[in-house]
Amino acid sequence: MNDKTRGDLKGLTRQLLAAIGEDPEREGLLRTPERVALAWEHLARGYDLTLEEIVGGACFDEDYDEMVTVKDIDFFSMCEHHLLPFFGRAHVGYIPNGRVIGLSKIPRIVEMYSRRLQLQERLTLQIGNALMEVLKPQGVGVVVEGTHLCMQMRGVQKQNSFATTSHMVGVFQSNQKTRDEFFNIIALRRN
Repeated sequence: MNDKTRGDLKGLTRQLLAAIGEDPEREGLLRTPERVALAWEHLARGYDLTLEEIVGGACFDEDYDEMVTVKDIDFFSMCEHHLLPFFGRAHVGYIPNGRVIGLSKIPRIVEMYSRRLQLQERLTLQIGNALMEVLKPQGVGVVVEGTHLCMQMRGVQKQNSFATTSHMVGVFQSNQKTRDEFFNIIALRRN
């Protein structure tokens, strides 16, 4: 984030504080505009990243054709409708087609897309489509479970609700056995 953008965010935060009836010059709020600007720099850093940067050279030729799954990937995002957080876990599986990706790259892909203003549905699609793009695997499965503060703090105010979205491509969509294996793997809990 450049200095002008950071300055703009500080000014907007001061305006917001005044608009809700607060005094931006009150001692406890004096540094709030700066803190908010820095927070948004972190929360929106996904816009500064590309799939190519994230993956780098971490795709490898490998004669492996069984399911690869990375589950319980924590994510934090911001709802584009209310600018309130939603967070949860993503579960990602794929079946290679002659190429594998470094396992740490999958959580990095989740992180890149979650650090943008989002809808959970779009986040789920973007994760799956990214793996399809870089690996061209036999298939990809993605399940995202999210807790949305826009549902819990306002609106319907249902504190125990969460949303689940899925995206299945290739054999994850066309082969029930593959789909079942993926769901069974992500349902397994560690002791």
